Amino acid sequence: MIIAITGGIGAGKSVVSSILRVAGYGVYDCDSRAKELMNTSVAIKQALTSKLGGDIYSGGTLNRQALSNIIFNDSNALVFVNSVVHPAVRDDIKLWVEQQDRAPVFIETAILNESGLNTMVDEVWNVVAPIETRIARVMNRNSTTREKVLERIAQQQERPQCDNIKVIDIINDNNIPLLPQLANALSHCNLGL
Repeated sequence: MIIAITGGIGAGKSVVSSILRVAGYGVYDCDSRAKELMNTSVAIKQALTSKLGGDIYSGGTLNRQALSNIIFNDSNALVFVNSVVHPAVRDDIKLWVEQQDRAPVFIETAILNESGLNTMVDEVWNVVAPIETRIARVMNRNSTTREKVLERIAQQQERPQCDNIKVIDIINDNNIPLLPQLANALSHCNLGL
């Protein structure tokens, strides 16, 4: 069984993932693995440099600022990058799942539908938090402005659209305890924390 952990920026996906890791469950972090694959995969590097230019990589490492500048100004470039990276991440997940020895396994992702991961999972845990809590968390974490956080929130789909897949909301509002919610979500799989 594969369960996606998703939710908007600042909702607390990483907190839920950390608790599950401590409990002994495997959690695949799509964001960090995508970054790693973009730096290590020869196929990804070749595809990106052939389309976006050689200065997208500096000393073999992805120049994130250069990539951000390109995709911010060219929506076709973003579509291209996603068409290269998302399939590589899905393939990497398949290999990772085969190596796990405890079920269920979890995939942490902010872009469940956009990445095509919604076709790979059996269930979705959607981490939610009040908008002001999310804004404060991201401003504190990223040392950024309220306006920048609101821009990011506006770009994200707030609730995953999943046909025939159970979606469970995990409330991470700093008031309702997380552990009982996670234990309850796991209990229907006959598992616990």
